Amino acid sequence: MTTLALIRSSPNVTDGSAQAADLELKVDVCIIGSGAGGAVTAAKLAAAGVEVLILEEGGYYTSQDFTMRERDVVAKLYQEGMTRATADAGITILQGRAVGGTTVVNWTTSFRTPEDVVAHWKEKHHVGGFAYADLTPHYDAIERRLAIAKVEYASLNQNNKTLYDGCKKLNWDVDTLKRNVFACMQTGMCGLGCPVNAKRSMLVTLIPDAIDAGAKLLFRARADRFEVEAGEIKRLKGTLLDAEGKKPTGKSVTVTAKRFIVSGGALNSPALLLRSDLNDNGRVGLRTFLHPVVGSAGVYDFAIDPFRGAPQSAASHHFAHRKDDVGFFLEAAPWYPSVAAGAVPGFGKSHEDVMNGAAKQALHIAITIDGFHDDVPGGRVTLRPSGAPLLDYPITPKLWDTFRFAQKRLAEVQFASGAKSVSTLHDPPVVMATLQEAAIDAARWEIGSVPVFTAHQMGGCAMGDDPKSSVVRSEDLRHHTIKNLWVMDGSVFPTSLGVNPQESIYGLVGLMSSRFLAQK
Repeated sequence: MTTLALIRSSPNVTDGSAQAADLELKVDVCIIGSGAGGAVTAAKLAAAGVEVLILEEGGYYTSQDFTMRERDVVAKLYQEGMTRATADAGITILQGRAVGGTTVVNWTTSFRTPEDVVAHWKEKHHVGGFAYADLTPHYDAIERRLAIAKVEYASLNQNNKTLYDGCKKLNWDVDTLKRNVFACMQTGMCGLGCPVNAKRSMLVTLIPDAIDAGAKLLFRARADRFEVEAGEIKRLKGTLLDAEGKKPTGKSVTVTAKRFIVSGGALNSPALLLRSDLNDNGRVGLRTFLHPVVGSAGVYDFAIDPFRGAPQSAASHHFAHRKDDVGFFLEAAPWYPSVAAGAVPGFGKSHEDVMNGAAKQALHIAITIDGFHDDVPGGRVTLRPSGAPLLDYPITPKLWDTFRFAQKRLAEVQFASGAKSVSTLHDPPVVMATLQEAAIDAARWEIGSVPVFTAHQMGGCAMGDDPKSSVVRSEDLRHHTIKNLWVMDGSVFPTSLGVNPQESIYGLVGLMSSRFLAQK
């Protein structure tokens, strides 16, 4: 295989910001997006001899760019410089924007899709195009390629160990996680791009595989809209962006292809279809799910150093199935200074004191499993006047109830693991020396008073057998009415997953890209 350095300088790689003229390109297959869905598809198609072009809006960064300083990389690697949020600013959206997509900045947690989730899709959402067993060989293959393996308890950092130990003491289900890493040096900087290429992201695995097999990559190129005639896409119109990825250069790109695959993720993929007026049944952008997150900070009398070691390496799904209530699961989160400073409540001295005490704080999170209850319907992607995606995601009373309950369980597990005090992230925070459920209930549970985050975006182009209630077919992810259009990314999930989504995308898209090849 060609080395990563040579891949970056390959003649098959084009920087859109450096083009002096408009581009007109013609290929067999054009893939929009280079993250988990786009990279798997590109690698498989290119290996089979298909002429592939990958279009990526973000920049092409390598380990040399990953300085482990937030000020250097956050604006480069995240959508809207990590300021993307829901329409009411109630939920901050963490989503990647670079060659390799969100896999460049995720925390390496790898789960196969739970079997009961696939069963639910079949029963409730008319997803009959595949069985769980069809996914298994694709999980096996991606786990080998990405070195996905379960970590040992001894390798947990204190942030994860306190979560694990607290759950064990409470007799809650808990386990160590699988991570897609090789020769990890435990820098703790996964969310800022791996500086040593230990993370087996798409940037260092399947994108190089695809380019090595002949695929072409055009980055700093935004896909604007499809031009459709007689139920078929004739061409894709796009805009080339400057080196910072902020402004158009004044040059355009036009792509003509036999088949188009959209892999832009759960907000960008629906937005592209909406800009192209491909929403005859009104389903595009609906049922977008976020795994909304609330957090808790425990203060210990020993060093935690939550900014070092594997960011996530333990999780509890003890509360994932709560009968008539919304489920959630518990994980740990790293404590990056700038991100933490934005999440920590207060101003002045009180804020400074919290930040100065970070070395002895553990940050644990509760990740809500949305999409399985009628009164938690998810959000809807629409368009801003600029054409950029805008997500309206109402936090329903059922979700607020879940946040309150989950906040109590976070405090409980932190006290069980030895925390001397526990703080919610409210403004002002609820600070407890012992678990005080009434105080948590009495806190202001409303937008603007407690930070809510998402690192997992799913849905918006749901798959299914019924063209009235879905966007793409569950048998192959082809659009129901546009015969040369496929969507292959996390936007096709009919619900959220209840687990971190990257491996679910790898497995499903691995299966569907194989079926795509069979249709040549």
